[in-house]
Amino acid sequence: MWSLPALLVSSWVLRSSASIPGPIDTTYPGTPGGNIANDAPPISTFFAGSNPPYPTDDWWAGFAAPPGTAVVAGPYPYQSNLDNSTVNFGVSTGRTFDGTSIKQPTQTDYAVGFKEHSGAFANHKALSWDFNTVQVQYFQGTSTMTTYFVPGSPYMTFLYASATPLITSYNGQITTFNGVTVTSSGTSATGTKFTVVNSSGTYLIYALSSITLTATTTTITASTTFSGVLRMVKLMDPSHATLLDAHYTVYPIALTVDASTSGDTGTLTYTWTTTGSASSLLMLTFPHHRQKMTNLNLQATTALYYLTTKGYMYANIGNVWTMSYTLSEITWNAPRAPDSSCTSTLIKGVTYEGGLLSSSSPSVPGDFYYWGGAMAASGRLALIAEVLGQTSVLNNVLAYMEASFQYWFSSASAILPAYETGWGGIINKAGATDVNVDFGNGYYNDHHFHYGYFLTSAAIIAKYNSAWLSSEKSYINVFLRDIVNPSRSDTYFPIVRHRDWFAGHSWASGIANGAGSRDQESSGEAINGYYGAALWANVSGQTDIYNWCRLLLATEQHGVQTYWQLNPYSSSTDRDQPYPEAEVRDLVTMGNVEDWQAGAWLFWGSEKSEIAAIQMLPVTPMNEVTVNATWANNVYNYAQSELTDPTIGDEWKCVIYDAYSNYNPSTAATLSTNLASWGTGSSYTNTLYYIATRPGASGVCNGMPSNPVGTYKIQASSTGSYVTLDSSSNLVASTTSASATTFDLAWLLNAGTIYATSNSMYVTADQSGVDALAAARTTASTWEQYVIRQKVGAATGVYSIKAISNGLYVTLGSNGDLINGGAAESDSAGFVFVS
Repeated sequence: MWSLPALLVSSWVLRSSASIPGPIDTTYPGTPGGNIANDAPPISTFFAGSNPPYPTDDWWAGFAAPPGTAVVAGPYPYQSNLDNSTVNFGVSTGRTFDGTSIKQPTQTDYAVGFKEHSGAFANHKALSWDFNTVQVQYFQGTSTMTTYFVPGSPYMTFLYASATPLITSYNGQITTFNGVTVTSSGTSATGTKFTVVNSSGTYLIYALSSITLTATTTTITASTTFSGVLRMVKLMDPSHATLLDAHYTVYPIALTVDASTSGDTGTLTYTWTTTGSASSLLMLTFPHHRQKMTNLNLQATTALYYLTTKGYMYANIGNVWTMSYTLSEITWNAPRAPDSSCTSTLIKGVTYEGGLLSSSSPSVPGDFYYWGGAMAASGRLALIAEVLGQTSVLNNVLAYMEASFQYWFSSASAILPAYETGWGGIINKAGATDVNVDFGNGYYNDHHFHYGYFLTSAAIIAKYNSAWLSSEKSYINVFLRDIVNPSRSDTYFPIVRHRDWFAGHSWASGIANGAGSRDQESSGEAINGYYGAALWANVSGQTDIYNWCRLLLATEQHGVQTYWQLNPYSSSTDRDQPYPEAEVRDLVTMGNVEDWQAGAWLFWGSEKSEIAAIQMLPVTPMNEVTVNATWANNVYNYAQSELTDPTIGDEWKCVIYDAYSNYNPSTAATLSTNLASWGTGSSYTNTLYYIATRPGASGVCNGMPSNPVGTYKIQASSTGSYVTLDSSSNLVASTTSASATTFDLAWLLNAGTIYATSNSMYVTADQSGVDALAAARTTASTWEQYVIRQKVGAATGVYSIKAISNGLYVTLGSNGDLINGGAAESDSAGFVFVS
């Protein structure tokens, strides 16, 4: 059993001594970039008495990131922010769908403080925090108010000491107090339960000891100083008071997470530390909790509920939640070999693509994100080469990757990892003062996206080079520590930087822009972050950390499947339905999940293919677990109009075709033959490998469309004339078979080259699509590549030719010139290849 105990951060004393995975490392994380301080340091007064590392991506990071007043993502079902002298919070009562997003805008209902506070911003600080809760204290002299921010609690909880409670309405005037209409002269009541109504609706105020409160149209004030607990709760329905009345005396103050694995089962146990009888603790569950809890003590769904952007929260009794997850056994490769029908084509692909990589001209890092993705894609070639028995290709790819990684280890490189001292973490040094560098990496955005690629690439090198592993393990571990650190014994990094343990997934957003709303777009890359971490931990012999990463991976996948992958055919009334509105589920996939909205959109793109693909890339064997066949089919249908649109990039289509192969591998294989690009994060070989390893892929590559390969004469089917070269080496269909030019057709990735034997030149396409093809290049590049396929509607053996470079089809000019100017396949001329 590992335990992540709640931590009294101010003195670094563990609240629990239960065993946890040992720290990955505890030494200073030396990097080529040395140390640097971010220009958005944590607010020093908020962390007074504490030392880094500090949470950067937690739901409450906006309490600590300057200016410290951002509205934060909780504690669910509330949203909240800190003011100079008050804690402000509310439950959104507005829920709309605009055709793209379901939204519940931030709403502030009340501000809670105490009369003695001077209003000095410096007079509040974090007392303690663990990996999901935080205690914030406002203070003035001997008067204090401590707020327990605990996601999942239906109550907001305030502990006063020698302070006069002051509650201010932030949502219209207070109209009634304990059922009495409030007038300008005020209304008073004494007791332990109070009802207050303003424009937001009804709240209940509970006191754990008797108190006298006076309400005006704007405030509720205690009659004198108070030492005790007040709790406030939004009453969504009058009937909910029964359950709330029965449990208000028990309140949570901290959370401990225990984690264990046994074989392929992982268990998370949440234990809330409480004041009062722990077994009577009233908490609220999200859909993903209810799906996995093995000790669910759920109350009637009508007894208490809150509708959030993650669906309904329902009440559960008890301070211990146990959730069980199935852990994947997948590591380097798919759990089955590629279908034999694809073997020869895969060997051609990996030989060609592996051969493009040279250790004498390695990729020089120009950033973190794109370089990492490209390295991981190269690593996939190495793994596939091993599967196919292509040792020389494997060695060539590894040499290239090792040469590229050398730049990563050099302080002379332009792009340098550095240790950021203000918050505690590894960043792109150039981004410490520029949020636009590497998608805000210097402000702790997207680290799990970026470092998942690094860790995957490093793991693949280490798999085959034990000396490299031994030499570089400590350095690579720095990136592992940054995103999956499990232990407070490592005083350089926060625990699992991006994970929101209550929300059930990671947040990608860090401290930029005041660390307000949390969001995550690329759920696929979040999953890959923990997959890469697992690969590295596995290959480097860190067994406990490997199992820890497997559990992080499984929980992230479950969160993504629950909140990103939509099912239009599921029931609106399902207890665990995160999106009750049918029109929301018709979106098929979320593009971005935020704390206050979720929708099929991206910050940087609007195409359906982009929105869907970013949830599934990079394509790795782990996608078999993430992407089920039903959702893959729904995504394919959702993006269908774009999949047939030549203006949509193939780098998105290839991801969707791979996903679709989980549903229909044969059709996916055929569709994949139309691709001319796979982006920097994948490859032809990886695409075909994934399809060829799907269940039901038997014979999947038999009969797949491909270019003719060999020596041919080319005949225009409409005129019967054969192609020759004119005096300018242009291709023209104007002669007989006897005088025709002979062409060598060679294989390329889903395409091929055409080489004129008469002048030993490759045939190049005209950039404008106006002039004729010409045999005029000594070497072949993009402009010398063509897709040759059976022409739709023509007799068998009649082919169309499409130039890869401009995507236009070859037509015949009036004099028989071959011109790559046809916009659609129907515009193309038909050609017969005569051997």
